[in-house]
Amino acid sequence: MNGYMANKDDLLKRLKRTEGQVRGIARMVDEDKYCIDILTQVSAATRALEAVALSLLGDHLTHCVAEASAEGGPVAAEKIREANEAIARLVRS
Repeated sequence: MNGYMANKDDLLKRLKRTEGQVRGIARMVDEDKYCIDILTQVSAATRALEAVALSLLGDHLTHCVAEASAEGGPVAAEKIREANEAIARLVRS
């Protein structure tokens, strides 16, 4: 079972809302709206996706990594490596 299963409905709601924001941004570009207004919406969509990413990361740490740590050995080392790489990708973006 994935660590985010308890939050799946919330994640899907957030993602659908973000999808709507992105469609709205495309519409704004199509309608030649003011650049700063479009950038403001891009920033809001970016923050929304970051919130989803942080939620997934938190679920991964508290479920998958914690479970693997209890097992120990190479499984734990692999989950920690995966988490570190995911955090590095988030920080770079």
